[in-house]
Parts: sequence; structure tokens; C-alpha cells
Amino acid sequence: MGYVYLDYPELRGFCQSVFCGYGFTEQESGEIADVILAADLNGIESHGVQRMVRYAYEIRSGMVDVHAKPEVVHETPISAVMDAHNAMGQLVGRQAMRLAIEKAKHSGCGMVVVRCSNHYGIAGYYTEMAREVDLLGICMTNTEEIMVPTHGKTPMIGTNPIALSMPADPIPFLFDCATTVVPRGKFEVYAKRGDPVPVGWGVDERGLDSDDASRVLENIIGKAGGGILPLGGSTEMTGGHKGYGLGVIVELFTGILSGGTTADRIYRTGSGSGICQSFIAIDYGLFGNRTEIRASFSEYLDRIRNSPKAEGCTRIYTHGEKEAECRKIRRTTGIPVNEKTLQELRNIAEELGCTASFPHTVRGPVHPSDISGQG
Repeated sequence: MGYVYLDYPELRGFCQSVFCGYGFTEQESGEIADVILAADLNGIESHGVQRMVRYAYEIRSGMVDVHAKPEVVHETPISAVMDAHNAMGQLVGRQAMRLAIEKAKHSGCGMVVVRCSNHYGIAGYYTEMAREVDLLGICMTNTEEIMVPTHGKTPMIGTNPIALSMPADPIPFLFDCATTVVPRGKFEVYAKRGDPVPVGWGVDERGLDSDDASRVLENIIGKAGGGILPLGGSTEMTGGHKGYGLGVIVELFTGILSGGTTADRIYRTGSGSGICQSFIAIDYGLFGNRTEIRASFSEYLDRIRNSPKAEGCTRIYTHGEKEAECRKIRRTTGIPVNEKTLQELRNIAEELGCTASFPHTVRGPVHPSDISGQG
């Protein structure tokens, strides 16, 4: 299955019209679209428009409450607990990080934990909100149980990404990754392509290695056992216990601190998904001269980039460089979209009667080898 390129402004407008069709305001719809398209602009296919079919299902089924108003239920000068009341995750995330930023500007640090939210896209979007106002940003979310703990065969932890953004020159630092080897969305991308996943990404219902993306996904959905491995893989020898531990730490900072739901109980709460999140903004000037701290970090990143390269390698990237370069290219060349995803978008457009706003193909078909790093 191949790819085509869609015009970015038109694709954003289409996504906005879809969410308007589901009952969100024009402003809310634009904010949701911005978060979704940020993933595609950064080269993260797993969390971009290929997730539109998931959001459409969750809205139609009532899991996402279009009219919900997140509520702060506990607050101090530097912290808050927010009950999202099953609101759209992207809207919750923006509101929670804005509150964390406000507290950081006033008190030096702001931390907001959220319960009863929904899938919110890429965690790095929210850390970038803090970085753009010259703060250090951290964000985490739990998900339904997908990660199999070391020596286990039943998922108990989510993919549980951790993201961090820090101002730096000339390229800001942006780290955003799951605590599993890969996120669930990557299995979805491979399943759409019909490609086997690399051995070491997931296990079947017996806890044994599986390269069948569809089988692993079906087992996750059907709660049949098996799932995705933690960072480091299946054994302590390769460090799998470290990824497993990081996943549990995310559960602490999301489901536990918020008084919400841990991974093994998400989608079992009776209403909504129960996903929980954490948003942290820090004024790094708390630790000294801001200019000097930023310059020191920038110089360190530069020394890493310019350090000796391994044989056959010509470049060392620091986190955030690839994303910055990808954004520049895709704003002009368009967003590569899998043809199966394209059909899903057409189905949504027909359902809502917004086919007139469907984006046109800039060029295609495009083979996945032309967009290496996708997904």
C-alpha cells in the first residue's frame, strides 16, 4: 500500500471541518487539528491523521464528550488536579499546560495532573508550549495496558510516553518517546502497510516474539494477552526492566497522583477512557542566570553534534533536529498519507457531508522508502 502527499493547509482545514461536524466550536476544532497535524509535520505518522478514525469512533460512541468542561478539583500555587470529565484530549492538554505555564510564571514551577481525559496526540506538543515561552516543559500520559512487564505475558502498563522540551540555540531540544520499544500507532502503521514488524517489538499471547503487527494489535484489543515490549526488549540482559520501570513512573505521575486510573483499568471505567496525564512547566531561571544556563546547554548540544562520528556515519543529531527539518519540508511539499488512511478520511468526510473540504493530492503515489523515519 503506497502513500500520497496532501497539501498541509488544506489537510488542516479538512480536519478542522471534521471536528466542527462533530459539534466542536471552530476554535476548538482548529486547536485539535493543530495538535494532530503537529505529529505529521514532525514525521510521526503514528499519531497524525492516521488516528482520525480512532477519534471519530470515540466521539461517535460517546467516549469523548464534545461538550465537557474540564474542572480544577484541587489546587495550590504550584499545582492542580484537573478532572477532564471525558473531554477531547487535545483540548484538555492545551488547557492543562496553559495552567502549568501560568503557575510557573508566577511561582517558578507549575504542575497539573489530569484524570478522566482521552488520547491527546503527541506529548511533545505540550512541552513545546512551555518551551515557546522560554520555560522547560515536561509532559507524560498513561494509556490502556499495552506494555508487557519484564518476564510477563499480560500487558499491565501503557506505552506511557515522556516528553521534555528545553530552549536552546540554534535548535531547541525536544525529546518525546514512549517507554515501550515503539508506540501502538507504529503497529497500526505496519499493519496498514502489510509489513512485518521487527522481532523484539512485540510478543504474542504466549509471551513469545511476534512479527505479526495485526496479531499483536488484535490481542491488545481483545485482551487476549501479549503486547508491546518495554524499552530494552524482553530481558534484563538488554535492559527491558528499565523501560518497564520508566513506564511505572509515568503511571505514578499520571494515574496515581491525579486520583485517576492506571493502565490496567483504562477503558473499564464505565464511561470515557480514563486516561490520565501530567503537565509540568519550570522556570529554569530558578537555578541561576537564564542566559547562562541556556548558553551552556546550547554549547553542550553543539559539542555532541560535532563529536567524532562512527565509521560510515556523517552526522549526529540532537533531539529535536530531525523534527525541525521535517517541519520545514512538509509545510511546502505536503503531508505523506497512507492510502488506507486516505480512504478512512474519505469515509469520515462522507459521513459528515464535508467532502467539499477534502484536501487534494499534491503528488503521489509515494513509496514508504521515500519517507524513511515515518511512523
